Amino acid sequence: MKNFLKNYGLIVLGAFIIASAYVFFITPYKIIPGGIYGISIVIHYLTEGVFARFPDGLPIGMVALCFNIPLVFAAYKILGSRSLPRTITAFVATAVFVDLLTWLYGREQLVAGDSLLASIYGGVLIGIGVAFIFKAKGTSAGTDVIAKIMTKYSRIQIGFSIILVDSIVVLIGLIAFGDWAIPLYSLITIFVYGKVVDIFQEGLSTDRAVFIISEKSKEMNDVIHKKLNRGSTYFHGKTTYKGEEREILYTVVNSRQIPKLREIIHEIDPTAFITILPANEILGKGFKSLNEKIGE
Repeated sequence: MKNFLKNYGLIVLGAFIIASAYVFFITPYKIIPGGIYGISIVIHYLTEGVFARFPDGLPIGMVALCFNIPLVFAAYKILGSRSLPRTITAFVATAVFVDLLTWLYGREQLVAGDSLLASIYGGVLIGIGVAFIFKAKGTSAGTDVIAKIMTKYSRIQIGFSIILVDSIVVLIGLIAFGDWAIPLYSLITIFVYGKVVDIFQEGLSTDRAVFIISEKSKEMNDVIHKKLNRGSTYFHGKTTYKGEEREILYTVVNSRQIPKLREIIHEIDPTAFITILPANEILGKGFKSLNEKIGE
C-alpha cells in the first residue's frame, strides 16, 4: 500500500507539473513541443470561434484525452503493457489538470512577450513532470506509442521514430500558424525537456570511472588506496601491438580527486595509459547500496 500510494502520488504530481508547463508557458506562446499536446494546441487555436460552447477553441486536455485513449488501446493490443493502469492515470490526470488550470488561469502569458524564456521554463517543467512519472514506472502515452508501433513494424530505431513523429507535429504547427519562430522555440523546449529527464534519470553524479594500464599497476593500487582511500580492481589484459601481458587497474573516484590521481600516476609511471569516464551511477560498497536504489 505504501508503494502504491507513493507511485500514484508521484504520477499525479508529475501530471500537475506537466499541466502547469502547458498552461503557463507553452500554450499562450503557441509553442508546439511535439507529442499529443502539440497537436492538441494546434487544434485548440484552429477551432477558436468555431464552436459556440468553446469560443476560445476546443479544450486542450479534452482533445489530448481523445487522442490518447485509442493510442493506449493500440499499445495494449499491439505492444502489451504492464504499466497500463499507471499510464491511464498519468494521461487522464494531465488532461484534467490542463483544462482545470486553463479554466482558472486562462491563456494570459505569464512571461509577457518572452517566448524564449517561456520555452525554457516549459521544457524544464515538462521534464520534471515526466521524470516523476517515469520514477513511478509509468508513461505519459502520447506519440511515444506511435513511435513504438513504427519500430515494431519497421527497422527504424525507437529514438529516430520519436524524433520523426515529434518533428512532424512541429511542422504541423509551422503550417498552421505560419510563424518560423515557432519551430525554433519548440525545439528548444524539446531539447531542455529531454535533458532534464536525463538528469533526473541518471543524476548529476560527480564520480569518475578510471581505467589505468601500466606495468606498475600494483604499486599504483597501493598509493591510490593510501592517499585517496579508494579501492581498486584488477583486470588481466594483453596489448595487441606488442602482445604484452598487462594488469588493468579499475577504480572510481570523485571528480575533485582526479587532479591528485593524475599526479600519483605521473609520479609512478609517466607512460601509463589512462581512460577517465563519467560514472552516472555507482552502486555498491562505499557508495549508495543497491537495496537503497531499488527501494527509492
